[in-house]
Amino acid sequence: MAEMVEEDRNRSSSKIDNSDEKRRKGGDDGDEKKNLVEIKLKTIGPSRPSYLLVPSLIKVRDLRKLIAENNHLPIENLRLILRGNVLHDNRNEDEVHLQLSNGDSLIVAVKPKPPAKHLRDGFDFDDDDLKFQLPQSTSRWKRRLYYFLHDKLKLPDILLMALFSLSLKAWAVIILWFILAPVAHRWDLGPVYILGTGFAIIFFNLGRRQAGDLSAYSIFNDDFRELPGTLNADRIDRDIRAGQL
Repeated sequence: MAEMVEEDRNRSSSKIDNSDEKRRKGGDDGDEKKNLVEIKLKTIGPSRPSYLLVPSLIKVRDLRKLIAENNHLPIENLRLILRGNVLHDNRNEDEVHLQLSNGDSLIVAVKPKPPAKHLRDGFDFDDDDLKFQLPQSTSRWKRRLYYFLHDKLKLPDILLMALFSLSLKAWAVIILWFILAPVAHRWDLGPVYILGTGFAIIFFNLGRRQAGDLSAYSIFNDDFRELPGTLNADRIDRDIRAGQL
C-alpha cells in the first residue's frame, strides 16, 4: 500500500514538473515573439515589397545575412538603407547594432557586378577609387577622427585626403608657422618671412640624387651637361643651321 502511495506521489510530481517546463517554454516563446518586429523591404527594381520578421535589436551584419538568405540575393553586393542612411557592418572597428521598430521600411539595393575584364580595359573609373579610404594600418584614434569629420561634419573627400596625407611632423611645422607669422608681421618682417618660407620649401623638397643621375638644371651637372631632349636657344640655333627647322 505504501509503495502505491509513493508511486502516485512520483507521478504527480512529474506531472507538475512537466507543466512547469511547458509554462517556461511558453513564456520563452512569448518573450521571443514580443522581441520580434516586422519590417518592410523595398528592393530597388521591379520586385514587389516584402516583409520580414527580425529581432528588434540586431547587428547590421546579421540583418544583411537574413535579407540575403530570405530574398536569395548576393550578400557581398547588398546595400541597406534605413531612414536615409547607408548601413555599415562596422563603425570605428566596432560592430553596429540597430534598434528596429515595427513597420520600419528598409531599402535594399544590389550593386551590379562589374563588366568583364576585357570590357573594362581602358575604363578604370570606379566611384570607390575616387573616394578617400584610410589604410588598414591606420590607428584607432585616426579612424575615429575620420568618421567624425566625414559623417558628422560632412567634409569632402579631397579635404580629408589633404588632412590625413600629412604626418604629425608636417602638422607641427604648419602650426608653428602660423604661430610665428604674427610675430614676423609685428616686426615688419612679413615679406622676408614669406620668402624664407618659399626657399625652405624648395630646399627641403630637393631630394637626393643617386650616383650618375643628371639634374634637370644643367648648372648642377658635370660639364654643365643637359638632359636629353632639352629645348633651349642653342638647340634651336643648331637645328636652324642644320636645316632641321
